Amino acid sequence: MVGSFTVLFDACVLYPAPLRDFLMHLALSDLFRAKWTDEIHDEWIRNLLKNRADLTQERLQRTRNLMNSHVRDCLVVGYEELIPSLTLPDESDRHVLAAAICAGADVIVTYNLSDFPADTLGQYGIEAQHPDEFITHLMDGAPVAICDAARRQRMSLKNPPQSVDILLAAYEQQGLVQTVAGLRLYSEFL
Repeated sequence: MVGSFTVLFDACVLYPAPLRDFLMHLALSDLFRAKWTDEIHDEWIRNLLKNRADLTQERLQRTRNLMNSHVRDCLVVGYEELIPSLTLPDESDRHVLAAAICAGADVIVTYNLSDFPADTLGQYGIEAQHPDEFITHLMDGAPVAICDAARRQRMSLKNPPQSVDILLAAYEQQGLVQTVAGLRLYSEFL
């Protein structure tokens, strides 16, 4: 049974591989409905290619295809006509809000909280959350499922294999301080 709330992931939280992978494992837990758009994919992929010469378009396209094929009903379409009517501090983020509205999202998970003012999002019943806040809320209600997602991510990392401490350090580098503190309470399950 899929969770009763819908989450739209902003490109900035899909950019770093450790966080993207964790969010995908969480999306497969069915605690919530995960959403994004092709435009959001294009943004995180474009930025990664610009900043990481070791990555290729083909490799990131494979990741994109895996995300789309494994997370049920994830792609939001038909949001483009809303974009011009929306106002945000950064106009380039309007597509994210438009997609969230069309998807019936309850939450936009983003690092860029100041780009999504609460008073604007509140008009649509949407809240912006830092990924640490989002995952911590999930952990409050379903700690076993969150630990299982982290464990599955760790077990999938084989080149090189990762210890619990290395995985948690990677999460901390992504700003998931509260999440890591919570996961440490259950480290024997990771």
